[in-house]
Amino acid sequence: MVAGSTALRTRPTRARRGWQSLFTAHPARTVVMAFGAVILLGTGLLMLPAASEDGSSADFVTALFTSTSAVCVTGLVVVDTGTYWSGFGEGVVLALFQVGGFGIMTMASLLGLLISGKLRLRMQLTAQAETKSLGIGDVRKVLLGVAGCTLVVELAVGAVLALRLRFGYGETIWDASYLGFFHAVSAFNNAGFGLHADSLTKYAQDPWVTLPIAVAVILGGIGFPVLLELLRHHRRQRLTGRRGWSLHFRLTVVTTAVLLALGTVLTCALEWANDDTLGPFDWHKKILAGFFHSAMSRTAGFNSVDIGALTDATLLMTCMLMFVGGGSAGTAGGIKVSTFAVLGAAMVAEFRGEPHSGVMGRKLAPHVLRQALTVALAGVGFVMTATLALLVVVDKPFEEVLFEAVSAFGTVGLSTGITADLPTAGQLIVILLMFVGRLGPVTLVSALALRERTRRYQLPEERPVIG
Repeated sequence: MVAGSTALRTRPTRARRGWQSLFTAHPARTVVMAFGAVILLGTGLLMLPAASEDGSSADFVTALFTSTSAVCVTGLVVVDTGTYWSGFGEGVVLALFQVGGFGIMTMASLLGLLISGKLRLRMQLTAQAETKSLGIGDVRKVLLGVAGCTLVVELAVGAVLALRLRFGYGETIWDASYLGFFHAVSAFNNAGFGLHADSLTKYAQDPWVTLPIAVAVILGGIGFPVLLELLRHHRRQRLTGRRGWSLHFRLTVVTTAVLLALGTVLTCALEWANDDTLGPFDWHKKILAGFFHSAMSRTAGFNSVDIGALTDATLLMTCMLMFVGGGSAGTAGGIKVSTFAVLGAAMVAEFRGEPHSGVMGRKLAPHVLRQALTVALAGVGFVMTATLALLVVVDKPFEEVLFEAVSAFGTVGLSTGITADLPTAGQLIVILLMFVGRLGPVTLVSALALRERTRRYQLPEERPVIG
């Protein structure tokens, strides 16, 4: 009787179970709630007087915009990071995009693993949804691998940048170290936050600055599953004798390389004679700047040339690269290169009249094609809706507004210069678009995967007219 009464007293009420299920029943929902909570926390910290350079409190929308941009690793700003925020404020921004790029639940899971040495099943499921682990047993290894990759790349790139700034530009040891580390963390997390008002335009012709940042951007944006497979390949080959790479690895690496090369060629071709961008550079420096722009368009957000001075053709090409983005389960945004590759494979199969889509010797499951199409069309819908809303509240040219919308959805951070001029309504639209761009594809695919079910009957088949 006593045991029974104790059980009755400790049993959660229906209302309490409802609130618990609201936040924890779906791993993707938990990730969204966690990102929202960190954004609000960052907003509160940035509104403190100590966060601004002049000691005054930042208004709510400015703090919310900056916090959302940092957590969603976008890089769009309405105030200059290096002059508006104090050292404390810059530290908050750095912490926000480090946590946002690493992953809120990945960070929480790693801390729990380090403290207790184990992970609860629900936390493993949540971390699996965010890191795209292949199985529950992989979560622990993935978390430690992600942490190791992040630390090594950020420290290595930060050291190279610090040495270059110290001996190439005469910065003090403290300033060189701070600038180098800040930009290294921002680059690996594809955040695009910089401490110079003109981003990296002063270093446009310096390969010792632009190339390390580009490498960090590419490594962070290609996705942690690719990095971990690359690190474990030789060990797996030695133990199992298997020599092949996974389809995801090959698809991501090949598509990334093709888009990087294509972006470099098109940028150089379109801007070669533009006196406001690549025109004054020597030929090899033009190629360097073209490659840097192509790499940054993959959701990094740094710029070494004036984005507002680019031709309309280059802006459109950049929009395409920003919309595709980088690799899955990394720090990049966009619809992801794997989604783009799957859609391309489906088009090729349809052109050839083949009944099934295949890529690199593997058949693609029908549900993969449906998910890729859903993510791409949803992305187009979000961008077009946001562009329409921005055109209503902003008196700016269409190409600049479209560029801003694609940059926000792809969590890129490149801007033609209209971000700071946006009214409050425009800033709120961009805030929502950054949040959706960072979490929308992950949440949508997770929801589709969990809702997948087998229908026990078939509908009558009929073909509508297409085209």
